[in-house]
Amino acid sequence: MKMMMMIRRLPPTTITLTSAFSCRFTSPKFFPDQIIISSKSTPCYPRISLLATFCSASQVPDPIIEQDSSKRGPLKPGLYLVGTPIGNLEDITLRALRVLKSADVILSEDTRHSGKLLRHYNIRTPLLSYHKFNESQREQRVLRRLKEGEIVVLISDAGTPGISDPGAELAKLCVDENIPVIPIPGPCAVVAALSASGLDTDEFTFVGFLSKHGPSRRERLTASANEARTQIFYVPPHKFSQFLEESSLLFGDSRRCVMAREMTKIHEEFWRGTLGEAKVRFLNQQPKGEMTLLIEGRTNCLVETPSEDQLEHELGELISRGHTLSTAVKLVAEGASVKRKTLYSLALKKFGKQLEADDNSN
Repeated sequence: MKMMMMIRRLPPTTITLTSAFSCRFTSPKFFPDQIIISSKSTPCYPRISLLATFCSASQVPDPIIEQDSSKRGPLKPGLYLVGTPIGNLEDITLRALRVLKSADVILSEDTRHSGKLLRHYNIRTPLLSYHKFNESQREQRVLRRLKEGEIVVLISDAGTPGISDPGAELAKLCVDENIPVIPIPGPCAVVAALSASGLDTDEFTFVGFLSKHGPSRRERLTASANEARTQIFYVPPHKFSQFLEESSLLFGDSRRCVMAREMTKIHEEFWRGTLGEAKVRFLNQQPKGEMTLLIEGRTNCLVETPSEDQLEHELGELISRGHTLSTAVKLVAEGASVKRKTLYSLALKKFGKQLEADDNSN
């Protein structure tokens, strides 16, 4: 009634609206596809008509992606490495969605996991499993399809394929065969964790997952402990306690670290402290979920001089694994603020007679 009274008070006028206004919401339930406000150009009181149409998400074409496709034209054949969300499905680019929709096939680390992402965005491109257990068998089949001019997309369960995930070997093969390899940038746990860590971001070393082989793992940690750059590791939850024990021995308990867990998900957590504090904090409580662990680089003011017992323990472990005395001294010296000459004297004192006896027995 109030509206009608207000309209009656308006003087006769001519209104012409030549543009349509549209809005789009990202609710998974429904999409208001279009709202049009219009009025005919007539000398009368303004008449406003509203036309609104609603339909389900599965029925709605994405105008942004379609518009972008029409401007850029069809995709060229080749291998597309597409970054996908590391947890939150909203963290995907418009370009990634366009490529996923346009591909002939999508290579996926886990088709069930990736299927959730595709269903969420109403993408019907066929999936083909491609993981570390079958990539050697799949490579030639994929190469054949690429040579026939198909658009092949490679995705991992989360993040960028080829980075601590399957895909690096396939990319190398394509480069060798002069097949285009096109990166589609997206979420990356390394960059996300580093940006929010509070540690130095100017220089960093991404180590990824450590080797399951003890000596190799220790050698990598020894090298990392001696670097001035921020060190970044992927750590499985069931290996977290072992990682803290081994890294604190080489980096020192006072070295600062950051644990980024379940990033972009509901239970996202950033824990900050020292390696020594982390050992105490997580001694009886194993964190759950995907973890990225960052350790600050070596600085002069924070370098701890290991005790003689610590040095002896490190040397003894390396020698027991088959390293020569000189190699063991070299490896320990790289991660400790002790001169190699001093360390060598200690090694001879503690292990010289044992090695000499071993040589005589052989």
